[in-house]
Amino acid sequence: MSRLFNSRLADVIRKPIITEKATNSLELNQYTFEVDPRAEKPDIKSAIESLFDVKVISVNTMNPPRRTRRVGKFSGKRSQVKKAIVRLAEGDKIQLFPES
Repeated sequence: MSRLFNSRLADVIRKPIITEKATNSLELNQYTFEVDPRAEKPDIKSAIESLFDVKVISVNTMNPPRRTRRVGKFSGKRSQVKKAIVRLAEGDKIQLFPES
């Protein structure tokens, strides 16, 4: 584990990503999260295992390029987003949608 997130594992994971593709992958026991761009795979694995009390089999990360946005004549870039797809062991689940 890197020294950057040694004290605060909760800072590694920002939020779950809920898109159509991410929702379809829930059936395969894969969960998609937005993570800190400096986080490495062992950091993400230990953060998920400690926060949600599950067993992680694999972690796949992707760093897509920043997107350019325009508002009128002003042009800018969106913030950098790093995604992590986490595959859990059979029988483990993460409750993304709270029961009402």
